Amino acid sequence: MAVSENGKTGKEARQRAPRSSQAAWEPGPHRIGPVAVLAEQDRTRVPGLVPVRYGRMLASAFTFYRGAAAIMAADLAQSQDTGLRAQLCGDAHLSNFGVFQAPDRRLVFDINDFDETVPGPFEWDLKRLAASVAIGGRDRGFKAAERRVAVLAAVGDYRRAMATFTTMTEMDVWYSRLDFAEIASRWEAKVTKEDRRRLEKNVAKARNKDSLRALEKLTETVDGKLRIASRPPLLVPIAELAEREGQDPEEITQMIEFLLSEYRETLDVQSLALAERYRYVDAAHKVVGVGSVGTRAWIALLLGHDQSDPLFLQMKEAGSSVLEPFAGASSFRNHGHRVVAGQRLMQAAGDVLLGWLTVDGLDGQRRDFYVRQLWDGKGSAEIESMGPQAMAGYAGLCGWSLARAHARTGDRFAISAYMGKGETFDRAIAEFAEAYADQNEADYEALLAAERAGLIEVERGV
Repeated sequence: MAVSENGKTGKEARQRAPRSSQAAWEPGPHRIGPVAVLAEQDRTRVPGLVPVRYGRMLASAFTFYRGAAAIMAADLAQSQDTGLRAQLCGDAHLSNFGVFQAPDRRLVFDINDFDETVPGPFEWDLKRLAASVAIGGRDRGFKAAERRVAVLAAVGDYRRAMATFTTMTEMDVWYSRLDFAEIASRWEAKVTKEDRRRLEKNVAKARNKDSLRALEKLTETVDGKLRIASRPPLLVPIAELAEREGQDPEEITQMIEFLLSEYRETLDVQSLALAERYRYVDAAHKVVGVGSVGTRAWIALLLGHDQSDPLFLQMKEAGSSVLEPFAGASSFRNHGHRVVAGQRLMQAAGDVLLGWLTVDGLDGQRRDFYVRQLWDGKGSAEIESMGPQAMAGYAGLCGWSLARAHARTGDRFAISAYMGKGETFDRAIAEFAEAYADQNEADYEALLAAERAGLIEVERGV
């Protein structure tokens, strides 16, 4: 996109949405209740998994927030936006950042979830992140001052990073990234010895989280053949699902192989050359995440030259983004393509096997999916074990990463000029974060009340 270079557009945006106005949050008189918003989403989900979703959301106010992207999307749309648009993650909470292996096999830190990605006002992503810091801090029992420090770290690092990106060339912005070695050296000096020990443990776990590890954890040998294990309701092999529906397993195998062929057509030449070296072995339905529970998510096991060379692909359902009713409809006809395009735009270094496809399901419904490697050195921070210093440091990394993604896809000069050099904008977002944390707690209590009243079915511990 064309950029302004002089920041005039950003200064003009202050007339539409003054920076101080970003602090405001008050539910409108016609706000749809959280239970109703979630119930609307339930209509398109696997009915038997909806109670699992509610069980995971009700574990805490923070896990509720993770599953409440649709609720917040409607809330964000109530305020006058800046009009300064970038490609949005759409669900930029703390747990949707983490490490993974780049194509050069080095660990990088970045946004790692794009199910809701669409272009929209830059501040929506930032408010989603800031509120998650406040809510995560409450979940950890932090004092108000400690939460504020962490929120200001996220917003301040976003603002300062965006200002830095205005001094860089387009190429330098595009190729900027946070290698994990650099992160560790910067972060370790700010946190406790226990935080550093936990970081080392999590990094080691991420490095080992690959397809060989998935082979060990997710498969078994049945009648001398390698198969994905059956652990319902979280992991159900496709043969079991076919039997339930009265389908011929051989026909199901042929269908999966056809879908993988369709997926390969969305890959570039070099990625296709790699993907074609693997043959299909088995597939299963696998429950993932919190907010995604109930959407259709499959894993496929493929093998290269032998059993020591596995590849696990995840095929995850992609519906409309929760932001589309408010930010505008996606330009992509296939929502899997929407997710892949958004990820490629926002991530500094992405999965070389990203692709998409459309599936006619066993129930006859046509659905879009995106495809990625299941485990590729992926690791997320343990928000539930962070101290105040660690959360502030982590929130700053998230803010920097979000700014880099927005700088690649939006007008970085205008966004930087709108925020300014001082902390006026930072303080406003911090006030919003605390106010929205109050709203999130009220919404969480509303869902608990719905459970007590028997309005929703909840399955915990799954």
